[in-house]
Amino acid sequence: MRRIVRKWGCLCAMAAFWPWLAMAQQAAPAAAASVPASAASVALPDIPFAAADAAAVAVPSAANAWGGERSGNEPTLSDRVVSYRIDAELDVAKHTVSGKQHMTWRNRSDRPVSKVYFHLYLNAFQNEGSTWFTERKVLTAHGRSRGAAALKKGEWGWIELKQVKQGDAALKWQFVQPDGGPATDQTVVRIDLAEPVPAGGTLALDIDFLSQLPRVVERTGWFGDFNLVAQWFPKIGVLELPGERGATTPRWNVHEFHFNSEFYADFGLYDVRLTVPADYTVGAVGKLQGPPETANGKSTYHFVQGDVHDFAWVAAKGYKTLDGSWQGPGSPKVDVRVIYPDEYVASAAPVLKATTDSLTYFSNSLGAYPYETVTAVVPPYNASEAGGMEYPTFFTAEGYAKVEPGTLTQYAIDFVTIHEFGHGYFYGLLASNEFEEPMLDEGMNEYWDGRMTRDSGEKIVLASGWMKRLGITPAMTGFEAERLGAGLHQPPDPLGANAWDRLSSSSYGTVYSRTATAMHDLEERLGKPVLERAMHEYYRRWRFRHPSSADLRATLAEVSGNPKAVNEIFDQYVYGTAQIDDRVASIDTAEVLPLAGSTLKDGRRSELDSDALDKRVDKQREDWDKAHPKAKPGSGPFPWHSTVTVRRDGVPVPQLLRVKFADGSSEDVHWNDDRRWARFDFTKPSKVVSATLDPEQKIYLDANKLNDSRTTKADGSASRRWSADAASLLQVFYALVGSL
Repeated sequence: MRRIVRKWGCLCAMAAFWPWLAMAQQAAPAAAASVPASAASVALPDIPFAAADAAAVAVPSAANAWGGERSGNEPTLSDRVVSYRIDAELDVAKHTVSGKQHMTWRNRSDRPVSKVYFHLYLNAFQNEGSTWFTERKVLTAHGRSRGAAALKKGEWGWIELKQVKQGDAALKWQFVQPDGGPATDQTVVRIDLAEPVPAGGTLALDIDFLSQLPRVVERTGWFGDFNLVAQWFPKIGVLELPGERGATTPRWNVHEFHFNSEFYADFGLYDVRLTVPADYTVGAVGKLQGPPETANGKSTYHFVQGDVHDFAWVAAKGYKTLDGSWQGPGSPKVDVRVIYPDEYVASAAPVLKATTDSLTYFSNSLGAYPYETVTAVVPPYNASEAGGMEYPTFFTAEGYAKVEPGTLTQYAIDFVTIHEFGHGYFYGLLASNEFEEPMLDEGMNEYWDGRMTRDSGEKIVLASGWMKRLGITPAMTGFEAERLGAGLHQPPDPLGANAWDRLSSSSYGTVYSRTATAMHDLEERLGKPVLERAMHEYYRRWRFRHPSSADLRATLAEVSGNPKAVNEIFDQYVYGTAQIDDRVASIDTAEVLPLAGSTLKDGRRSELDSDALDKRVDKQREDWDKAHPKAKPGSGPFPWHSTVTVRRDGVPVPQLLRVKFADGSSEDVHWNDDRRWARFDFTKPSKVVSATLDPEQKIYLDANKLNDSRTTKADGSASRRWSADAASLLQVFYALVGSL
């Protein structure tokens, strides 16, 4: 759960100013340089990278992608591609992790592989020449960044490869920039193999490495005695095959660590031993294999987890734990643990409850949770940038010293916990590519979180203590709040754009809120049960298989039976930058009075001049008023002709227009065509007094809801209501600022 955006401009030109630095940093260690690459390795053609501008996939994946649908009868939950056995030790004084990693990787392609590519994510934090820092500098000039800490001497982080061996052969490596980033970026490394891996064969590598954790700047690192160890080991990239996420030939999907992007990796098995001081509390991805082994003031914890695609852990001195458990249909018994500091003891129980509630909701609405553990970590004060992050079976929440039921703080801690747990489905089990298609994780997860809070009835309370005492308790639903931040007016980037090629940090932020809003509106068109049934099928088909945007669209269209509605949302918002802004432009009313002039009726011609007509009209009015002393204004002896004109300043969307008349009656008409404007005429005993588009408030994508309605008489209640809400929001904002 992170935000911001990239616009390269001339950033790649930076390498020209430091040619000597680029060469020095790309050179392999001297020990490895003495080992020649094999002739076979040199002769084999290179497998290309996924494009640097890769984004939303438009062609559905093949039926056999990633080994085909998982029936549940296979020996493992996923088609495991990789296996990591890691022995690591944390030096708490230096905040370093020394590791020995034995990795096996299966070549799923139909050709030999002579070079493999690894992510070294921590190198994003080693200097300001990384892609991550370079993009942050540009993007924060066009918006705000969550991670704005400035690292000082002794606070940078990196990974050093000490040795890489294939059997007995020491291998060479070289830093590369698959996305054309600065030559000073070292977040991706190419390793040249001594012997190529044949088609269908398995590669085994032994890697010794040292990871220096950074002071927490974003996602990972240390503060005091707290160490969140994430993206800390060399992780192999994904070799995608034809028919998988739009690939037409084998390609390495191994993007640099961009400022906005997160992660993407193959499913596999993690077998990890962690050695830390004996007085540190430890939590990690996976299940602890018995009590830790303790000797000489150190404890070694052994965690194992299959069918996941990452491993992260925490080691913190003096932290407490709160345990619970959960079980649901089709799931094993799940051990739930919250790890927290003393200062945030008030957050422990709410995080535990929100986690178990999430297990119930996501399991019932999407599919059974298949793992035996969930661990939530509450970071300490001054390490909040480590909060709100997700890893398989393991996530970080947010901490508050005081959590009062029914307040904004309660909603915040619930929503962050739900969101980070929810990533366990969209990022974890479905394992979409967060680099190229963040909408499938951040956006779809945000939508499902909104459904959970909506279905539970929880709202965002915008009132502080004194406001509640006065009976002023404005509140809004999660989807209403999402709409406010969705950037619906002339969005610059499609939702399906990748994580870094965006106009601004705000544009990336709308991946969360605009996706949630678009899916809310699709749900309104399809119906809640239909949408949920389609998403349940999406999860069933694509769990453990890395689906694309096209796979989500195809599943929704097929299961819903309404491909028109699904394709409209995807074409206009996922693949396009459409906006909706329908409005009531005018209401015109006039009485239908007798007309002056000559008329021919039954062979006889009669003539009525204006004076006589006025007298007749006055008499009819007088008689009618006497007969109807309690009639509402706008009614009378003559019918009224009213015309309502609506305008369309965006793409078409099925609209309901509700027209109300002076006598209290109303009439609904549908505007379901693609006209840029339309007029609707009504001849009734009373005149139109108001007209409203989307009266049931189903279309949240409309950029301006204030122009959806119009009255013939001025009504200040709406402006007074909005003024009160604005004042409430300001009050809450000032209260939050004062609490920082």
